[in-house]
Amino acid sequence: MNKKLMLATHNAGKLREITELAAPGGFTVLSLVDFPELSAVEETGETFAANALLKARAACRATGLLTLGDDSGLEVAALGGLPGVHSARFAGEDQCDRRNNDKLLAALRSVPTAERTARFRCVMAIVTPAGDEYTVEGTVEGLIAERPRGAGGFGYDPLFYLPASGMTMAELPLAEKNRISHRGQALRRALDVLRTISVTV
Repeated sequence: MNKKLMLATHNAGKLREITELAAPGGFTVLSLVDFPELSAVEETGETFAANALLKARAACRATGLLTLGDDSGLEVAALGGLPGVHSARFAGEDQCDRRNNDKLLAALRSVPTAERTARFRCVMAIVTPAGDEYTVEGTVEGLIAERPRGAGGFGYDPLFYLPASGMTMAELPLAEKNRISHRGQALRRALDVLRTISVTV
């Protein structure tokens, strides 16, 4: 049976990745783009989980649909875990990927390659119309490259280098990225939860 899943985002990259992963589970994925009257929720939480829940609760309340909210970001060890929950707006409020990447490279200019370790983290929150809430998490480890590589992905993907594959996230085919990425891991765990929830809309 086809089930509607509301994704609490306007981000086209997230929507594309999550739609591909959720389709085999029988889910039709909608997003805030399908509800132009709804605005994005201000991300005031101090953790990825808090922000994911804020977004999922608001979208579920507004649409009455089973809702998935996510918050994800980059944690760089040499920067004490920054940009963290501020990843999307690291270089300013307009969420410009290029400026975020430029700022990150500038901050790491004097850091040796071996010390440019980083982690992508994603927390997904599921909120049901009945008010039940669940959270799951996924992470992937890598290094920050010295220059952007690849035309795929979004955000920090062109700088996130995966030693095992010899490529950045932006150089990976989408299917491979979804297999190993923080968002892919979190979504597979979220789908495991969704399969246990009897909500049909």
